[in-house]
Amino acid sequence: MLKNINSIMEKMLPFLTPSSVVIGIVFSTIFDDFSQLVPWIFAFITFAGSLNLSFHAFKQALLHPLPIFVVLLLLHLFIPLWAFAVGHLAFQEDSFTIIGLVLAVIIPTGVTSFIWVSIHKGNLALALAVILIDTFISPFVVPASLLVLVGRTVEIDVWNMMSGLFFMIILPSILGMLVNEWTKKELKQRIAAVLSPFSKIALSLVVIINSAIVAPYLANPNKKLILIGFFVFLIATSGYFFSWMAGRLLKFQQDDIITLTFTGGMRNISAGAVLAITYFPPQVAVPVVLGMLFQQVLASFYGRMLEKVYHHALTEKKYAANAK
Repeated sequence: MLKNINSIMEKMLPFLTPSSVVIGIVFSTIFDDFSQLVPWIFAFITFAGSLNLSFHAFKQALLHPLPIFVVLLLLHLFIPLWAFAVGHLAFQEDSFTIIGLVLAVIIPTGVTSFIWVSIHKGNLALALAVILIDTFISPFVVPASLLVLVGRTVEIDVWNMMSGLFFMIILPSILGMLVNEWTKKELKQRIAAVLSPFSKIALSLVVIINSAIVAPYLANPNKKLILIGFFVFLIATSGYFFSWMAGRLLKFQQDDIITLTFTGGMRNISAGAVLAITYFPPQVAVPVVLGMLFQQVLASFYGRMLEKVYHHALTEKKYAANAK
C-alpha cells in the first residue's frame, strides 16, 4: 500500500509543491507558528532520500569526473552569476530580492533530481555522485558564494549557516548512506518503502510552513511580485536549459546529458527557503518560495522534451540497425 501511495505521489510531484505553497498562504495563521520544526523535518527528508545513496555508486561515478565537474561549475559558478546579473538588471534598488534570486540557485542540487533521472533513464551513478559531492561541499560553498556575491549588502552569519546546513543535509545524508551500507537488501527496501511517502508528505509540510511565513508578501499580488515571479521562472528554466546545452556541447553520452539536465536544473529549494527564513529578512525568502512553484513543473516539462529528443533518436537507430 505504501509503495502504491509513493508511486502516486511521485506522479503528483509537479503539482505537490505549487499546491503546498497555496495552502501555506491561505492557512498562514495556522502554520506560521511551526517554523522551529522545519530544520528537523528537513533533516528527516534528507535522511529518507539518502537511503538510496551508496558509497559504491559514488566510487564508480568518480572514475569519470568530467560530468561531475561540469555540473558543479554550473551549480555554483555559471548559474549563480547569471542570477546575480539578472537580479541587478531587474531589481537594482532591491538588495533583498537580489539576494533571494542568488540564494535560490547556489543551494545544492535537489535530492529529488534522482527521481527524475531514474524516471527518464539517466546515469544514476552520476546523479548519486553529484548529489553526494554537492551535499558535502554545501556548508562551505553556499556561505562563501553569498559572501562573494552579496556580502556587501547584508550581514551573513556564516558559522550558523554552515552548522545549519550540516544538521539539515550532511549528518542525515551520512546516516542514510550508513543504513544503506549496513542493512540487508530486503530490510533496506522495506525501510525505504515506509519512509518514501512520508518524506514527500514532510516535503509538502516544509513548503507549507515556509510559505505561511512569507504569506504577507505573497497574499496580495502586485506588479513587483509578478515581476519577481517572472524572473524566478526565467532563471529556473534557464538552469535546466544551460545544463542540457552544456552536455550537448561537450558531447556527453545521452544518459549523462539527462542527468546533467536534472542535477544542474534542480535545487534543494526547501533548504534554500529554510536558510532564507532563518538567516535573512522575510523578503529574501520570496523569490525562493516562488521557485517552489516552478521547479517540479519545469522538471516534468524538460523530462518530456528529453524523452522526445533522445527516445526518438534511439528509435531511429533501431530502425536503421534493423534495415541493415
